[in-house]
Amino acid sequence: MNKLSALIAAPLLAGLLLSACGKKEEAPVAAEAPAPAASKIVVGLDDHFPPMGFRDESNQLVGFDIDMAREAAKRLGVEVEFKPIDWSAKEAELNGKRIDVLWNGLTITEERKQNIGFTAPYLENHQIVIVATNSPIKTKAELAGKIVGVQEGSSAVDAVKKDPAGNTLKELKQFGDNVTALMDLSAGRLDAIVVDEVVGRYYAAKKPGEYTVLEENFGTEEYGVGVRRDDTELLAKIDRAMADMKADGAAAKISEQWFGANIVK
Repeated sequence: MNKLSALIAAPLLAGLLLSACGKKEEAPVAAEAPAPAASKIVVGLDDHFPPMGFRDESNQLVGFDIDMAREAAKRLGVEVEFKPIDWSAKEAELNGKRIDVLWNGLTITEERKQNIGFTAPYLENHQIVIVATNSPIKTKAELAGKIVGVQEGSSAVDAVKKDPAGNTLKELKQFGDNVTALMDLSAGRLDAIVVDEVVGRYYAAKKPGEYTVLEENFGTEEYGVGVRRDDTELLAKIDRAMADMKADGAAAKISEQWFGANIVK
């Protein structure tokens, strides 16, 4: 290399060395931390729905579904909070994230499946017809021209409307809860009520001789726990806990306490 070339090359080499020394390696991008697992499940319910969920004489929430939810939460290692809601607005409460699940005798229907996800069914239920014991009504056909009560937002509403006998009623009167509907039946302001079998038979047994359950009903349905459609992880966990409860007899024990028999599906 001649002297001129060396003079030109020296600054270039120095620049390259300085550039190499000054370059810092980029720090690796930290992996996004997984979202912490929920430590509590908020259960939305109608607290006037015995024996599924209601308040006892001490104003404490009790019921079959209350006990089932507590047992499932214990197995999932989370706290459970019960939040009474307006049952007619249950889907809005769930999808608005004010509650995490609907667990209170919730009937699985194709229409509801469009808006919420369901666990596997855990109970089979019927929509029964209750009349006063002295009523002449013996069949669904004899409800023609009569006033029939149902709970607002319940599956009884849809069951009656879908049945041909429902088109013959004088009025389908909706109530905030089944207790008020039964009071109107006892007072003679209603000719009959249509209600979930688990609820209707519970109330009828409390007042023997006052009510009669017709042999015909407005259809069979299944109960499931409702979750948000995108909350697939919670759905899978509850399904697994419920399956374990059925397998080891815990669900049967709870059922026998409330119904006198194992009616868990």
